[in-house]
Amino acid sequence: MKATAKVLANNENSTLQKPTFADLMTAQLEGVAGTEVVVSITTVPPFTTLPTHWHPGEEFAYVIEGSITLHQQGKPDEHYKKGDAGKIPLKQIHTISTGADAATVLVFRVHESGQPGRVLV
Repeated sequence: MKATAKVLANNENSTLQKPTFADLMTAQLEGVAGTEVVVSITTVPPFTTLPTHWHPGEEFAYVIEGSITLHQQGKPDEHYKKGDAGKIPLKQIHTISTGADAATVLVFRVHESGQPGRVLV
């Protein structure tokens, strides 16, 4: 019990905060039947790893604040900081994590209309 209390005290901010995900817009992609674009913003607290997942389409991300590490199945980790952009291929299993700082990421997903935004693994 004391060890757990100490860990919580050391990571108090990250244990009280949760990641946030907000879709800013969804629109049909003109000229490509059955395809939509979803624009989202994600905020990830310090020392947080998102659940492992994949998307039924391609994902493009731009780091607005902080930094993240992208973990993709079968690939080396990639590190992104404020101002960096990256791409995650169709159905690539992945997650992101943060270090000592929170991160805010603007995400564009292009996928088949009607599919879920993410599928947890």
